[in-house]
Amino acid sequence: MEQKSLPKQTLGRLPKYLSYLRTQPQGEEDYISATTIAHDLGIGEVQVRKDLHAASGDGRPRIGYQTAQLIERIEVLLGAHNPTKAVLVGTGKLGKALLNYSGFLIFGVDIAAGFDLHPVADTGDKPIYPMDRFAAYCRENGIKIGIITVPGSAAQGVADLMVENGITAIWSFSPVTVPENVFLLQENLALSLAHVKMVAR
Repeated sequence: MEQKSLPKQTLGRLPKYLSYLRTQPQGEEDYISATTIAHDLGIGEVQVRKDLHAASGDGRPRIGYQTAQLIERIEVLLGAHNPTKAVLVGTGKLGKALLNYSGFLIFGVDIAAGFDLHPVADTGDKPIYPMDRFAAYCRENGIKIGIITVPGSAAQGVADLMVENGITAIWSFSPVTVPENVFLLQENLALSLAHVKMVAR
């Protein structure tokens, strides 16, 4: 089954399933049911069954799915064995932390390079290039995913540059606007922390 045959909503939930499944026993005799997954993740059971059927076909009656096989199937669908390259603009502390975090590979994304107005040589395993190389790098590597970790005052300009160079999906840590045909995930760390604070009361 090709990834493109799955609904976008299903593909969007697969990383959550994969993260959860990786916490479960994965031997040959270890199975997990859609009911258990739905309960533990707080997702409707009917939805989980539809998602897993689309991703891996039907499980065994009354037993469910072999956990290791289900993990492998989801990894294939997410491209974990053939990661999609992404670029990051803004290599301050947050940018460098994201650039050198290996956990994204599990979900099929490789942040291949960083870009900055003032690149620093000592960056770990990933290269950081000056911004004047951005357009050529995106073109030569077919980049479709961009991550923005620059200050808010510069974020919109970076978003516009990404769109101009063929990027169709953006993860931004500062407010930006993009055309309707570009997917935008807006991250607000302060809002997330405020939510944690309210729950901790």
